[in-house]
Amino acid sequence: MVSSSANRRPAQGLPADATSFVGRRQEMAEVKTLLSRSRLVTLTGFGGVGKTRLAARAAQDVQRAFADGVWFVDLSAVDDPDLLVPTLLEVLEIEERSSRPSMAALADHLADKKALLILDNCEHMLHDCAMLADDLLAVADGVRIIVTSREPLRIHGERTLVVRPLPVPDGGGVNLSTQALAEVDAVRLFVERADAVLPGFSVTDDNRDAVEQICRRLDGIPLAIELAAVRLRALSVQQLLDRLDDRFRMLTTGSRTAAPRQRTLRGLVDWSYGLCTEPERLLWARASVFSGGLDLEAAEAVCSGDGIAREDVVDVISGLVDKSVLVREEHSVGVRYRLLDTVRQYGRDRLAESGGQAALRRRHREFYRALARQAQALVFTSAQLHWQRRLRLEHPNLRVALHACFDDGDAEDGLRMATDLLYHWKTMYLVGEGRRWLEDGLAKVTAPCESRAWALCCASWMAIMMGHDQAAAGMADEARELGETLDLPSLIAYASLFSGMAAVYRGEIDAAVEIYERSLAGHRAAGDERGQVLTLTRLCLTYGRKRDVERAAAAGEEAIRICDARGESWHRAYAVMALGVLAWREGDMARAVALEKESLRFNGTLDDRLGVGINLDVLAWVSAAEHDYERAARLIGALWNIWQTSGRPLLQFGHLLVYHEECEASILQALGEPAFRSALGQGARLSFDEALAYAMEESTPAVPSARPAATSSPLTRREMEIARLVAKGLSNKGIATTLVIAQRTAEGHIEHILSKLGFHSRAQIAVWVAEQDRRAAAQDSRGLSSAMASPDGRAAGGARRRH
Repeated sequence: MVSSSANRRPAQGLPADATSFVGRRQEMAEVKTLLSRSRLVTLTGFGGVGKTRLAARAAQDVQRAFADGVWFVDLSAVDDPDLLVPTLLEVLEIEERSSRPSMAALADHLADKKALLILDNCEHMLHDCAMLADDLLAVADGVRIIVTSREPLRIHGERTLVVRPLPVPDGGGVNLSTQALAEVDAVRLFVERADAVLPGFSVTDDNRDAVEQICRRLDGIPLAIELAAVRLRALSVQQLLDRLDDRFRMLTTGSRTAAPRQRTLRGLVDWSYGLCTEPERLLWARASVFSGGLDLEAAEAVCSGDGIAREDVVDVISGLVDKSVLVREEHSVGVRYRLLDTVRQYGRDRLAESGGQAALRRRHREFYRALARQAQALVFTSAQLHWQRRLRLEHPNLRVALHACFDDGDAEDGLRMATDLLYHWKTMYLVGEGRRWLEDGLAKVTAPCESRAWALCCASWMAIMMGHDQAAAGMADEARELGETLDLPSLIAYASLFSGMAAVYRGEIDAAVEIYERSLAGHRAAGDERGQVLTLTRLCLTYGRKRDVERAAAAGEEAIRICDARGESWHRAYAVMALGVLAWREGDMARAVALEKESLRFNGTLDDRLGVGINLDVLAWVSAAEHDYERAARLIGALWNIWQTSGRPLLQFGHLLVYHEECEASILQALGEPAFRSALGQGARLSFDEALAYAMEESTPAVPSARPAATSSPLTRREMEIARLVAKGLSNKGIATTLVIAQRTAEGHIEHILSKLGFHSRAQIAVWVAEQDRRAAAQDSRGLSSAMASPDGRAAGGARRRH
């Protein structure tokens, strides 16, 4: 018989809140939702992430629904399965009688009760806890159970919630104000715990960078942050940050009343390590050689052998995901796995103890060297988009592999790898970094060889992209000389191509045409279709400059035919752009617009901001030619954001800069400076997607001059909607269900959001959404339209709150 609400029992044994409960609003809501749908909810996550506190706080919030009480059972000190049931009997205050089994007594007591049990820290007796929970749920219909464990129980009816670390600020993402930084959950926790040992501590303009880096370096793990804050008794924030490389020695001053494994960071991670099987421990250590994550293919290639069969890698990874050692992430190119930085550092220490570092670094280097080679081989195929996205995700590993090539391996191999990544540097807007890798390699590989010759060609193109025509010409000349010495006709053709680009940049149009024609003949003789398309596109632009319309059109159309025969779209978009410039030059504005929009459609999908920038520029020239000067100015203004991330794309096309300058001059003369500046500002405040929509004339985004720049977002309305659902903690499947779209569509949107914002995790999206809400709330307080304010804006900023 269920007790009446008048006799409702209070929660028993719940840990008292000695400190404030920070953040976790999304997770709290999710726990309650899951508990309403299932009688067994398991909170999983890495040690110290806050599973216990989340379970206890959720239980406090729902205790009114359980007339017979909420009972907290701490199993961390119970290491004998035979003591499991007696421990529950003790917590539930059930007198054990020798005449009947303990489990029978427990089942009889709970059979007619409406109660909530919290079984805390079950990971070390997973099988026995699973059997116990299954038996209790079978005999007690009114009982619900919350389990905390580093891996699921895996029984029927179980619903799981992975408890992630607290959101952290992202150093490479959106720049937050100091006030907004203090509101990020990980930072709030650090500040509140620091205030306990250093009264009056707060985030200031002077210490904000160090505080931000500490929270990022500690992955937002609450226990690690709390252990770090205690060190401020003796250290400054900067001193603490400087010593986090040795975090396991540094973070050793936890609460004396805490469980031993929660008093030090090493004890915390040792506990997780002890729960792993020997193959799982091996893979944990070996995975630490990766940076920024890995996929299954990489794990099989690098981590198998010597105790882990290649065919067993997938099962070992599954075990580490279950134990919350590896974080599973979904991307448009497939599933990836990531180690938290603290977990990775621990794995590195274990790897160093085993003496296997050199071999693992070599296998890692060889794998990513081969990956770069494969991507280069497929750059002129329909697979180019997939590989471009994959390399973006692998960028941290590519850097590690390049360092390893130059530091531990063969410098010539590193030079070849940096050369193979030419298109990666271009699409990642890292032309400067790519050029530095090449020049570092060229300084080490000085003997005449094919690797040096190709690297000189690539470095020459990058120098042109950066507007350094003299350096480009010098490297192209040296490459051509090496090609002649080594009898490399294909390389000579590319060297001529880049020499032609440098000539165009200098305004030597006639000389450039002659050089391009030699390059084209060389590419045709070598059967290099990519080289032909690159050269034909340049010839289209250069013949157009000379008003040789017939030859210009023929070159552009031939380039498109080659691309179409191969199913290639990227180089094709540039050829179409060149034909659009030709149409504009000849006064065929309708055709120019159609061609530039066709090119823009693909470049926007690829997120090729160099290509997008050129398309927007040409469309601005067309608008100016049609006397639509305000639209032309807005399009040029929209280029500002693109130039900030990718540089000025017209630098690599030399003479097109003249057209841009002539366009700006005509707009200024037509509108006058005040109106010109106003229209430029309106365009500059458009997000990337808004600029695309405006250029394509698919919609007419509002561009009021009063719109505050702080609220501009690079996301479309649908992407912002999805970002908010991510911030609420919904899975890809949950987002798809909520919006009634395919899960693959949701995954694609999330991948695009991560790419646009420069993020690599869903937690960073949540932080960014919170900052957008804070800014919207600030605008509302200044009297802007209430429609722009976030529903949660009232909670942003202000005094410190206790949760």
